[in-house]
Amino acid sequence: MRKVDVLTGKLNLIFRGGGSVALADYINEKPTIRTDRLIIRPMTEEDVPALKEWMSDKSIYTYWGKGPSKAELNPELLFEKEEKPTKSFHFGVALKDDDKVVGDLWVYLIEKDRMASVAIRLSKGVHGCGYGTEALRAITRFCFEHTELRRLWTEVDVRNVASCRILEKCGYTKEGHIRQGKMVNTWCDYYIYGILSTDMERQV
Repeated sequence: MRKVDVLTGKLNLIFRGGGSVALADYINEKPTIRTDRLIIRPMTEEDVPALKEWMSDKSIYTYWGKGPSKAELNPELLFEKEEKPTKSFHFGVALKDDDKVVGDLWVYLIEKDRMASVAIRLSKGVHGCGYGTEALRAITRFCFEHTELRRLWTEVDVRNVASCRILEKCGYTKEGHIRQGKMVNTWCDYYIYGILSTDMERQV
């Protein structure tokens, strides 16, 4: 498995065992990304007990655009079927101290290997610790420095002030305000945030 270290002082990414720069290289083998406090990695059946502690908590779905699915209410179902090869990423966000998964994030809706959507959520028990910013910053750098993606974007319920702050800390720009639009399965006012690889270059 490829490992990527994120040295959060300068936010440099270092590959162990080669510097892949194409989404196609990750179809069958997903990387593990390490930051100062986190391990961002593929999840396994061994993570089910940790997932059960927070994934069914309906409060984390307040601004998610939909309620919990059957698999989210019963995380063991996430691992019943073998994952199909894909360029998309679905990672667990684990604490480096004990490798316990306290959240997850996605890079998905990939278009022409150039643009993708991102999403992140964390257990309420670790809110306010800065893990969301640390994880999003790391995955953003990974996408721009180790794949050909050039734009990342996401939708955020306007009431989700904490997520807006995280995105802005990571250099995402508020690009639009949709009034009473459909965000996943919910009709609400939401913002569109985006970042380009050139935006990240200017931050370094």
